[in-house]
Amino acid sequence: MTIDAQWIDTLVAAFIETSPKNTLCNPAGEKAFDRPLVGFAKGDDPLFEAYKDHVGPFCMTPWEIFALTFGDTGVRPEQLTVISYILPQTDATKTDNRKEKIYPSERWARARIFGEEVNVALRQHIVASLKEEGCRAVAPLLTPQFSRRISPKYGFSSTWSERHVAYAAGLGTFGLCDGMITPVGKAMRTGSVVAELRIPPSPRPYADHRAGCLYYSRGICKKCIARCPVGAISETGKDKALCFTHVRKTRDYVKTHYGFEGYGCGLCQTGVPCESGVPGAGSPL
Repeated sequence: MTIDAQWIDTLVAAFIETSPKNTLCNPAGEKAFDRPLVGFAKGDDPLFEAYKDHVGPFCMTPWEIFALTFGDTGVRPEQLTVISYILPQTDATKTDNRKEKIYPSERWARARIFGEEVNVALRQHIVASLKEEGCRAVAPLLTPQFSRRISPKYGFSSTWSERHVAYAAGLGTFGLCDGMITPVGKAMRTGSVVAELRIPPSPRPYADHRAGCLYYSRGICKKCIARCPVGAISETGKDKALCFTHVRKTRDYVKTHYGFEGYGCGLCQTGVPCESGVPGAGSPL
């Protein structure tokens, strides 16, 4: 069997469409995510080395994570492909969260907790499916090498960034609130797998890492600033520490009001022009 871009795309889409694991775990049994997007980046894409210089030397390249996982330093970066995907929030989840002013809606909080369980299961499914076809693969976030770090320039960071991988795979750019603006919007989650495959990289339909944001591209909008309940977003970007503190405090609210252990926010991802797509000249403000 030939494993190509279509094979991967079908694999990911089928899991989200048919797997019972794609659930918000609510009484209605609603799905956590809609049809995903899939993109690809080369294992030797210069961006991965650039992330080390830009964010911190702790950022791992696809080759590093693959070589450490399999104990194989003989594999070459160009023999690897990074599979990246976007899991869009459902219309119901976005509609609910759009109405909130301080805390996440129940669906959004469920998508943050149970939705990430879906994401983990999808990563594992991709790796296992590739293994069945004789292809070595690893999901970086599920390895011992993944850890949280502090970037001297950007604060809270990690050894592997799913959003930066998605950028490399042509799936989106960054907005004022630091969220990723994709063709299906900013209300989403993302994941990735590094595989010993040679799949042509997806085109990057942008020349700048902030191209999809109306504030950075046209000097307008700033809706995400008003959406933040704690003032963590300004024209200079996002205060990660302030954002983190607020999200951590939502645990009590989620437990008390929704009856499960969880947290979240996502207000800056909803009720904004980039909620469900890349805003253009005709985007409502």
